[in-house]
Amino acid sequence: MSESPWYAPGLAFACTQCGNCCTGSPGVVWVTEAEIRALAEFRGDTYGEILIHHTRVVGSRRSLNEYANGDCTFFDPLARKCTVYGARPQQCRTWPFWPSNLTSTETWQRVQSLCPGAGKGDFVPLAEIERQAALIDP
Repeated sequence: MSESPWYAPGLAFACTQCGNCCTGSPGVVWVTEAEIRALAEFRGDTYGEILIHHTRVVGSRRSLNEYANGDCTFFDPLARKCTVYGARPQQCRTWPFWPSNLTSTETWQRVQSLCPGAGKGDFVPLAEIERQAALIDP
C-alpha cells in the first residue's frame, strides 16, 4: 500500500481568471489537433490560421506561441484575460493541478504566491486533483 500524497485531504482552488498562469517565464502549452480545431472554431478562424499564427513545433509536438516576455499568444495584457478561455487547451484547464505543482507543500506555496485562486475558493478532493494531474502529458 502506498503512502498518501501530502495533498490527500484536498486543496482549495477557484479560478479568478487573473491571467497570471498565461504569463511569466517562457515555457510550453501543448496542444493537440483537436484543441487547435476547437480554438479555430471558437475564434472564427481556420485551422491553418491557428496553426500558423498561434502555434509552433517543439520537438515532435505543437505548443501555443508566446511572446518574448512569456505571455501566451491568446493573452490580452490590457484586460489581463485569456481571449480563448472557453476553448483553452487541456493543459490550461487543469492548472494548477499539474504534477510539477504537487510535488511538495513548498511547490504548492509557490503556486499560491503566483495564483490568487490557489488555496482559496472551492475545495477540490483528492480524486479530482489526481484525475486532472493525470491529464498532463510531460
